[in-house]
Amino acid sequence: MAQKKRFILSIDGGGVRGLIPLRVLEALESRLSIRGVDLPMHQAFDLMAGTSTGGLIAAGLSAPRPGGTSGEAAATIAELRLFYEREAREIFKHSISARLARAVTNPLGLFDETYDARPLEKLLKERFGWTSMASALTKLVLTAYDIEQRRAVFMTNGLEENGSRPDDYYFWQAVRATTAAPSYFEPARIENLSRKREEALVDGGVFMNDPAIAAYLEARKLGWGEDEIVILSLGTGRAPERSFSYRDAVGWGALGWMQPSKGVPILSIFSDGQTQTAAYQASHLFNELPGVTYHRLDTTLAPEAEDMDNARPGNIIALNGAADRIIRDNTVLLDNLADLLTSQLESEEADAPAAELVHAA
Repeated sequence: MAQKKRFILSIDGGGVRGLIPLRVLEALESRLSIRGVDLPMHQAFDLMAGTSTGGLIAAGLSAPRPGGTSGEAAATIAELRLFYEREAREIFKHSISARLARAVTNPLGLFDETYDARPLEKLLKERFGWTSMASALTKLVLTAYDIEQRRAVFMTNGLEENGSRPDDYYFWQAVRATTAAPSYFEPARIENLSRKREEALVDGGVFMNDPAIAAYLEARKLGWGEDEIVILSLGTGRAPERSFSYRDAVGWGALGWMQPSKGVPILSIFSDGQTQTAAYQASHLFNELPGVTYHRLDTTLAPEAEDMDNARPGNIIALNGAADRIIRDNTVLLDNLADLLTSQLESEEADAPAAELVHAA
C-alpha cells in the first residue's frame, strides 16, 4: 500500500492580491476534474492555513455553508473569484459620506482607518453565518495578533501543545480578525467562545504573512509524520521594483510611513520582508527534512500592482495575468500534484469500509 499523505495548503496575505493564489487553486481544481475527481478543496487538503486574505480563502473553502447540505463549504472557488474580481471594489471603496461622518469624532482624519469595516463585516456574516471554527470541514489555522494581550494568535480547530482543544471562534469574526490590516481597517473585537471573553485582534500579517511554517507545526501537533506531509504554499506576488527612496523616506515622519497614498510603506516593507524571510526559512527547513514535500509558488508584480486595496478593473486584469504566469510556469508541478491527490483520494475510497458497515455501530 502506498504511503498515506497529508496535504497542507498555505496561503499568504495580500489583500486583493489573494486573486493570484485563488486562480492557482482554480487550475488545480480543473486538473482534478479532468481526472474524474470532482471534490471540494476541503476534501483534497487535510489542513489549510491562511493569513489575512489567505485566511479568508482558507475559511471560505473549509467552513460549512449556513443552510447548505452536509459537507458543503461556505464558498466555492468560483464564488471567491467573483468576490475578488467584483465585490472587493465595494470593500475597498472610499465612502465620502462615511468619511464625513467619522470626521465628526476625528476632525483631523489623519489617524482614521482608510476603509469602513461594516461592508466587509456584512459580507462575512452573510457568507459564514454564526458557525464556529470547531465545525470546520477540514483542519484549519488562521493567524492574528492580540493588541491587548500582546500575543500572536493561531485560531485553529486542531490541538494545543498539551493535546487539549484550542479556543473556538465564530468563523466570520475569525476572518474579520485575520484581515484587520492596521491603517486599512480598525481592529476586530471578537468573541473567544471557549474563554467567554472578547479579544482585540489585528491582521496576522503583522508577524506572519506566510503561514507555511505555522501550518507545519500544527500538523506535527496533530501527530502527522514528516514523511506524510505535502505542503503547497501559495504567495500573492511581490513587487521587487517598487522601491522607497532614501531621499523620500528621511522626510516622511510617522504619518508618511503610514500614508495610504504611498502604499503604507511600513506595512508594505514589513509584509514583504516577512514573506521573503518565511519562504527562505521554510525552503531550507524542509530541505533538511527530506520526508517533507514542500512546494512554493509565487510571482513578481509591477510596482503599481502591489497595493493590497487596488481593486480597480485594470489591476484585476494584471493580477489575473500574474496568476496565468504561475500556472504556465508550473504546469508540470500542478499536473503531478493533481495526480498525487487523485491517487490518494482513490486509495482512500478503496480502503473505505463497505456501506452497510459504516452505520453498524
